[in-house]
Amino acid sequence: MKRLLPLLLSLCLPLFALAQEVSFDRYFSDATLRLDYVFCGDASHQTIYLQDMVRTGDWAGRRKHLGEPLLTGNGQIRVLEPETGRVLYASSFSTLFQEWQATPEADRVQRAFENCFQVPFPKIPVEVEICLMDIHNKPCATLRHPVRPDDILIRQQQDNGYQTKELAWGGSLEGAVDIVILSEGYTASQRRKFFTDAARARDALFAHEPFASRKDAFSIRAVFAPSQESGPSQPRLRQWTNTAVGSHFDTFYSDRYLTTSSMQKVYDAIGNVPFEHVIVLVNTPVYGGGGIYNNVTIMGSDHATFAPVLVHEFGHAFAGLADEYAYDSEGNDSIYPADTEPWEPNITTLRDFASKWQDLLPEGTPVPTPVDAIELQKDVRRIWHTLTPEVKASLNLKIGVYEGAGYQMEGVYRPVQECRMRINECEEFCPVCTRAINATIDYYTK
Repeated sequence: MKRLLPLLLSLCLPLFALAQEVSFDRYFSDATLRLDYVFCGDASHQTIYLQDMVRTGDWAGRRKHLGEPLLTGNGQIRVLEPETGRVLYASSFSTLFQEWQATPEADRVQRAFENCFQVPFPKIPVEVEICLMDIHNKPCATLRHPVRPDDILIRQQQDNGYQTKELAWGGSLEGAVDIVILSEGYTASQRRKFFTDAARARDALFAHEPFASRKDAFSIRAVFAPSQESGPSQPRLRQWTNTAVGSHFDTFYSDRYLTTSSMQKVYDAIGNVPFEHVIVLVNTPVYGGGGIYNNVTIMGSDHATFAPVLVHEFGHAFAGLADEYAYDSEGNDSIYPADTEPWEPNITTLRDFASKWQDLLPEGTPVPTPVDAIELQKDVRRIWHTLTPEVKASLNLKIGVYEGAGYQMEGVYRPVQECRMRINECEEFCPVCTRAINATIDYYTK
């Protein structure tokens, strides 16, 4: 029985199990282990393969509450002590692969996607477990593999010679949220433009609350990786360009969805620069971009809505915020099923509303909450600039449980009527999103 106890513990405890405080210095070196995986499959079946392991620069991540992911995410990666199953480090994420699984193509085609993750470099032999979740927050694919710190096939990241500029300083790596802004589609002659655009991205972020009030918690570095040709690829126009990380529009055949599936190129371009979050800044005036939780924010540089869209997409990637808009179309109800509470902090199916913003709901608020008359009479996006500050504040601050969010018209609810995560025109995050962002900053820095 004594021999079975460690095994039983590891099987019975949840993903964030054994999360008593782990001493960073006891188990980890001040370095980063980059793990490259390939996620393969279709809508019904998924498989994970380990492709490469790379030792990179100083560890920029958190050194406290190491075994506790802030959010469940669409997947988790954990570093485990082999003998006990103790969780030494854990983080959650989402991926482009999992977004693709919800597309019609995934019903008839199998595809493979690159993904890269960072964990602190272990001092002792460990096991790494990576797990993907389905739409019910249940594991659907898992890989567990050993890592030996003295493994001669752990590749050492070499200096790529790319120029780096510091755009904001939040203090030590341990005490700051570390962001890298990476160039994409900028040729060698457009170096100055990139650093100017990167500074604009920094300024856009710090112009919005709560980032503005907490900008001292962020370090931002810009890395210039030159491209052979300018601008991203636009497949619908039959335009393919040779760029640093292979970005393109028309992801999943959606005109405006600008992404890259070449995550190894992204991480190779960043090299040994320490970071926790990456913004890929794409040299284009065409509207487009995306944000994937704990994965990547990617954004076109020169569209008129650059600033608000960048902040919206960073909300996804940094704090795991969901889109609060909805489509009047069929088929979207499979994204957030009624029997499962979404892990994103700013939407709910009411399955476990107590875990969301129930504590912020004014007493007597009906659930669902009726919208204001102006929401029924007008397309608020088109008239937002004409509204008084008082009306805007009512739409942005009056907390309720408003139906229509997460792309679904029915069964999914948002906390306010209009928010930075719902329409580009709304200047502010709502109180629920603001709380989630502040909690994320605290998670990395305190």
